[in-house]
Amino acid sequence: MTLEQLWNGWRAQYIASAQSSNPRASTSVFTQILESGLSDIESNIVHRGQTVFAILNAFPYSTGHILVLPYREVTDLEDLDLAESAELWATVTQSVRVLKVSHRPDAVNVGINLGATAGGSISEHLHVHVVPRWNGDSNFMTSVANARTLPEPLADTARKIRAAWSI
Repeated sequence: MTLEQLWNGWRAQYIASAQSSNPRASTSVFTQILESGLSDIESNIVHRGQTVFAILNAFPYSTGHILVLPYREVTDLEDLDLAESAELWATVTQSVRVLKVSHRPDAVNVGINLGATAGGSISEHLHVHVVPRWNGDSNFMTSVANARTLPEPLADTARKIRAAWSI
């Protein structure tokens, strides 16, 4: 028997909470984090560039899941100016390099969801997912127990990634 569908039921609740928890509907959760006054350590920001930054996903698909996004809140790739676009993709590439040093994955997924229908749970603020993958990293926990198995706290992950960023 082959697996034809893998249900990820917890995502619907997360998407709904992300949309309803935004007290200022015109501002994304990423902009709220940037404006919060929290330190990079408290907010799990692992890199700041001139026009973009990298932050750990608070609801990661796997340990080391990085989001790369512009400071400026835009919804589509074509909304980026040339400097933002160049730095965004350079930072995505650097994120892959960093994860290969910090976590030694077998592979890396890089993806972007443009619009809510494409799967973008925070579609008002463009972000690129950089997700390390390991052979055998899929398990049944998400589909049967509505839980993720993540072997490392976000703070430890952030520390490893920050250390590898300068390499």
